[in-house]
Amino acid sequence: MRLLHTSDWHLGRAFHRVSMLGAQAGFIDHLVGTVRERGVDAVVVSGDVYDRAVPPLAAVELFDDALHRLAGLGVPTVMISGNHDSARRLGVGAGLIGRAGIHLCTDPAGCGTPVVLHDAHGDVALYGLPYLEPALVKAEFGVEKAGHEVVLAAAMDRVRADLATRPAGTRSVVLAHAFVTGGEQSDSERDITVGGVAAVPSGVFDGVDYVALGHLHGCQTLTERVRYSGSPLPYSFSEAAHRKSMWLVDLDADGSVTAERVDCPVPRPLARLRGTLEDLLADPGLAEHEDAWVEATLTDPVRPADPMARLAERFPHTLSLVFDPERAPDDPAVSYARRLAGRGDQEIAEDFVTHVRGAGPDRHERTVLRDAFDAVRADDTLREAR
Repeated sequence: MRLLHTSDWHLGRAFHRVSMLGAQAGFIDHLVGTVRERGVDAVVVSGDVYDRAVPPLAAVELFDDALHRLAGLGVPTVMISGNHDSARRLGVGAGLIGRAGIHLCTDPAGCGTPVVLHDAHGDVALYGLPYLEPALVKAEFGVEKAGHEVVLAAAMDRVRADLATRPAGTRSVVLAHAFVTGGEQSDSERDITVGGVAAVPSGVFDGVDYVALGHLHGCQTLTERVRYSGSPLPYSFSEAAHRKSMWLVDLDADGSVTAERVDCPVPRPLARLRGTLEDLLADPGLAEHEDAWVEATLTDPVRPADPMARLAERFPHTLSLVFDPERAPDDPAVSYARRLAGRGDQEIAEDFVTHVRGAGPDRHERTVLRDAFDAVRADDTLREAR
């Protein structure tokens, strides 16, 4: 069986205030063309179909168009909700839509109930594990501790229990939206840390033939059977070096996996430039980036006049301007933002306690801080879903 694995469409998202809707429509054209031309038997979409819980109308219309075109090809499609999606909204009409071969898996209670497809070698069971927000699903899975590894392990227990009841030789695919250990992050993914931990080990998914992951925006192979497709388009300059693609996965009769990357269309290349304003304007080696979306980091010791306007004369698609003067680390002018770069909420809060009190928090106090951050994030997720 040939599967096309994709994820993280983020329909409705902009790139530094530039609408990506046209590029997203171009990707849908490419997706449908790939399904038709490469003999794809099923499409799997591993979450973050939309960029936010209440997407703009234009994004909903594009999603509707994609569903109609995939259904028109007669190729089954299995989708799960991601942490950016509203599972309830994405899953509206799932029963009816399923009759057209579009299977929307958004209910955590359905983790152990697969979509079963057939080929010449027998059954293939596809299990959709929507994004499992630990604080919201721990009751469903009967676990006391709210953590990603715990709830994913409980969901996978249901998958393996169901798989054990199926005919010998049934092949299995799991769709999941999670941060799995070994994956490389970018700046455009929403933080899903719980209890100070975001990642889960890949061993959680043992016992199935292929795991189609979503959430991280870079295409990655964690093991031959566990892969991220990545987002089909860039959504931050941290993805400048990404090669955007989908996985074309062949699942053989014995469950062995062969995978091929299928490149996605590039609407415009990304470039991250660094240097003084005069150097960026004069360097002939930067000519190749004049048609790119540009993030320029200026290292001038004193902020120059009209930097964006001057950059735009040479790089008309400059979208982001960052000031990072080259100063000694102990210079008092070093910005607060620079000192905080790369530090999480928990670390910043602990540093604040140290600054105010003169001593850092003890183990109990760190737990209190962590629980407070988790509670706020879970409450935000719940209110967004509602």
